[in-house]
Amino acid sequence: MSWNEPGGDKKKDPWSGRNEDNGPPDLEEAIRSLQDKLGGLFGGNKGGNGNNEVSPPSLKGLGFLALGAVALWGVSGFYIVDEGNRGVELRFGKYVATTEPGLNWRLPSPIETVEIVNISQQRFLEVGYRSGGDRSEGQGSVAKEALMLTKDENIVDVQLAVQYQVNDAKKYLFNILNQTATLKQVTESVERGVIGGNVMDFVLTEGRSQIVADIKAEIQQVMDSYDSGIQIASVNLQDAQPPEQVQNAFEDAIKAREDKQRLINEAEAYANDVVPKARGAAARLTQESEGYKSRIISAAEGDVSRFKQILTEYKKAPEVTRQRIYLDTMESVMSGTDTVMVDVKGGNNLMYLPLDKLAAKSQANSVSGNSYTQSPPSATQTYTINNAPQPSARGRTERGR
Repeated sequence: MSWNEPGGDKKKDPWSGRNEDNGPPDLEEAIRSLQDKLGGLFGGNKGGNGNNEVSPPSLKGLGFLALGAVALWGVSGFYIVDEGNRGVELRFGKYVATTEPGLNWRLPSPIETVEIVNISQQRFLEVGYRSGGDRSEGQGSVAKEALMLTKDENIVDVQLAVQYQVNDAKKYLFNILNQTATLKQVTESVERGVIGGNVMDFVLTEGRSQIVADIKAEIQQVMDSYDSGIQIASVNLQDAQPPEQVQNAFEDAIKAREDKQRLINEAEAYANDVVPKARGAAARLTQESEGYKSRIISAAEGDVSRFKQILTEYKKAPEVTRQRIYLDTMESVMSGTDTVMVDVKGGNNLMYLPLDKLAAKSQANSVSGNSYTQSPPSATQTYTINNAPQPSARGRTERGR
């Protein structure tokens, strides 16, 4: 019989119950079903009277339950240490071992716990200033950390940045209670000691690298004495300057120092230019004097040698030697004059003196000073007069032989 025939089963109607309200499933029924399934798993069953009473679980079921719990508890002991980290295992709070990166296992909690320490991370510590990252303490200089006294009783504002990392996870966790605060206090103490041992000019100018090296070495020495497990990577002097109240006066002093150094450099450059020239001129004069000395000595020695030779010849033939000396002397004397004498037999000898050229030569000698250059004899006019009367005062005459 089909569902739509008269007298048919209405429950087979696919649209039956559409207008009925279907509420949410019964929660008590779901809980009861779950209890029945668990009771069946561990050997429980319903009472024979039809009530929903569950019998106590069997020992086998409890064993399976305990075994599963122990397995889950043991699996919870596995942990992974990432690269660059170290795992520090603690058993009831006491150090047990340090594990390397990778998969490791420990006794599950609460027996053993693991502290993961990053030993590759570069940590930073700021002393005397705060950057933008730490908003709790503000930004800029921190006067109570930055201001310190120098050896010459001046005050400087020093800002220092320390970069460090952990080289021993066990020491880092157990030997120091507050690692960052301890390192900061050590840095401040060392910094004040180093700055206090130097004068202000050395701190602000050429001594920066030396100061940084000293601070780094002393910080590392103190932290090693604490057995802290901290390695100082670098120390950077961010800024070192006088306090703001005296900044303008200090800038003026720096400018004056720079001007002084500039003038010294200019003076040294001038000296380097003049001194070599003066030394060269002095060397040249020395060489000239040595040459003059050698020339005079050589001439004198030559004259002496020549005189000795003439003396020897004179002793051999006095008359001939005397005549030769006379002729040589007259030749050397008369070769420098402008007068020409012509000897004409049977007539008068006329000497003509060119006064205009002699005056010009005398003026030229006076202008040239000590540097005298002997010029060749100038051209002269020579007149030969035979059987003529003597001339007037226009010139001097000499009667011939």
